[in-house]
Amino acid sequence: MAVSLREYRARIKSTESMKKITRAMELIAASRIIKAQQRAQAAAPYARELTRAVSAVATFSNVEHPLTTEPEDPKRAAVLVVTSDRGLAGAYSSSVLREAERLAERLRGEGKEVDTYISGRKGQAYFGFRQRPVVRAWTGFSDQPTYEKAAEIGQALIAAFLAHEGEQGQVSSRGAEGEEYEVPAVDEVHVVFTRFRSMLSQEPSTIRLLPLEVVEGAERPESSELLPLYEFEPSAEEVLDTLLPQYVQSRIYFAHLQAAASELAARQQAMKSATDNADELIKKYKRIANQARQAGITQEISEIVGGVNALADANAGSE
Repeated sequence: MAVSLREYRARIKSTESMKKITRAMELIAASRIIKAQQRAQAAAPYARELTRAVSAVATFSNVEHPLTTEPEDPKRAAVLVVTSDRGLAGAYSSSVLREAERLAERLRGEGKEVDTYISGRKGQAYFGFRQRPVVRAWTGFSDQPTYEKAAEIGQALIAAFLAHEGEQGQVSSRGAEGEEYEVPAVDEVHVVFTRFRSMLSQEPSTIRLLPLEVVEGAERPESSELLPLYEFEPSAEEVLDTLLPQYVQSRIYFAHLQAAASELAARQQAMKSATDNADELIKKYKRIANQARQAGITQEISEIVGGVNALADANAGSE
């Protein structure tokens, strides 16, 4: 019984140590999520104004641009899956991967081949374990995304999309360190990420990034409001050439900011659940240890009483 009691005490000690770790990770995630929300809110005005500018050019220029032109017979689609670099975030990465699998299945049902692009080590490990091809992967910045990385991802996806305008079947894309990658030409680009709704709600979402579907808003202006007149310098084509890539990169960056806030919120919830479970487990082990200790004491008392009775009987028989 003493050995069993020592085992339970060792379990209690190890569970308490694990509880301290999960509690610390919960507090770290809670402190970082505020900064992630602030970064997303700070990026929102730029994304909103850029959307308005792109909407104005696309609406009033009457110019067809490769990034806004629908292919007649799309045969290939690229899917960017935004996951996390680290674990201990509950079902965060698995939820977005399931959404990506549903999107890929739908695209294949439409007769399109799917090229996978990954952001985050979890997605890279998921496809690597299943020995499924990945065109390119970017890792190491899921909790603190930067615009430079988003711009690099946007340039690679734009290059792959614009390649379908020519006769070549693939195009060279240059990475951040100057290395070149051969990427196949695609007719569509989709992004799968986790949209941050609240601290308790994170929703996997899918958007079609290319060809662009620019929507400024659902509300119409009032009848008394005058529509502005636009002049494009030097030309509408050059304005679109400049704005549309920035618009794509901005949306990718904003998707990564949303994903970062969702990852931290999911990690905080997961670590809080782990801490609560550790509390319950410690209470259970203490209760079992106390029962074992009480049983050991009762057995020792019974043995002492039995020994005293046996000694008394032996003394009485000798007399």
